[in-house]
Amino acid sequence: MLNRFGHKTCMILINVPFLVSQIMLFYANSVGTLYVCSMLMGLSVGYSGGPTSAYIGEVCEPKLRGALMSVTNVFYYAGSFLFTLIYAFTLDWRLTVLIGMSIPIVNIVILFMTPQSPMWLLTKGKSLKAQRTLAKLRGWPSQETGSSKEFKEMIAFTSTAVHDNDDIEKDEKGATSSWGQLLRPEVYRPFRLLMVYFFYANLMSGVQYGPYLLQIFTDFGAPVNVEFTLAFSVLLSTIGGILTIFFISKFGKRFLTLSALLICSICYIMIGLIGVYWTNSKPLTAWLVLIFFLTTIFLASFGIMPIAWILLSEIFPMKSRNITCSAGTAFGYLMTFFMIKYYLDFSNFVNFYNTFTIFGISGLFGAVYFYFYLPETENKTLQDISAFFK
Repeated sequence: MLNRFGHKTCMILINVPFLVSQIMLFYANSVGTLYVCSMLMGLSVGYSGGPTSAYIGEVCEPKLRGALMSVTNVFYYAGSFLFTLIYAFTLDWRLTVLIGMSIPIVNIVILFMTPQSPMWLLTKGKSLKAQRTLAKLRGWPSQETGSSKEFKEMIAFTSTAVHDNDDIEKDEKGATSSWGQLLRPEVYRPFRLLMVYFFYANLMSGVQYGPYLLQIFTDFGAPVNVEFTLAFSVLLSTIGGILTIFFISKFGKRFLTLSALLICSICYIMIGLIGVYWTNSKPLTAWLVLIFFLTTIFLASFGIMPIAWILLSEIFPMKSRNITCSAGTAFGYLMTFFMIKYYLDFSNFVNFYNTFTIFGISGLFGAVYFYFYLPETENKTLQDISAFFK
């Protein structure tokens, strides 16, 4: 659908099942309806990853791409915090859902005023429209855009998507196929890196603990209101996402990834060791494990999770970007599914606190892997990044 209709149309379509699912959820009176709503929401979330990531990667300047992609995570966390807080005050989930119906409506209105991706327009042979669109995005006079270095680089970059003779794969109709690109080094190498990154981003951000946070905060035993602690944890994620916007261009993705991953791993190991071996000072240990856990939530939203989605938007070549961004999103959510699905079984098998120790040790191995294989992509053009993986 991305290749056929473009990013803007696909991003508008995302909001339709979102809105339908929320209307159904508001009027739901059976468990079956709740499952259907959950399925619609899940399909919408999965559908949104490819178009939004590819769009941001294509329309942003290299020096702003990381920061602006981080903004999407800020809004994600801010939305989670807002509606978690609304529910904490109202304790009425139907009212919370009713308020949430405004979001897809506002999205649709804004997206109708959003320009298409100039790169997508170039792949469709609409160079004049792409030139005007780029001028609108950059605030340039339209007549200057055609001679700009960026527009010339876009033409060169997108030409590989239309006239790539190194690897001509034909489908049944004889048209050039994007699927053949998946076997090329500049595609499968970044895809492999992205899958490893998604795994550790999910692991260190506590995705596997997400649906059970209320129970986990209760098990920690700290004398806190668990509902407001949950809202506070989302607030920390929001703050971490905001800090990413300001610091990613200064420190780069490698430094933020390695430092956050190491500290999160150490915090996880400390939680596991305290929970298993230091059990005779309950008030103190309860506060310690809660602080360590909230620290991992903050750092994961600062230096790991936003960068995973930034990498998704920038490390793939033009010809395969629509497929790889969507496939990367799908596999990322598939990992999330299995982590959440089998967390309880794993926790029952190894003990609750031992899960933190195991995940923390795994994170240390991840830091070693990224030290050797994660390139610095900050402030580099999409052409330079693609060339690195060849």
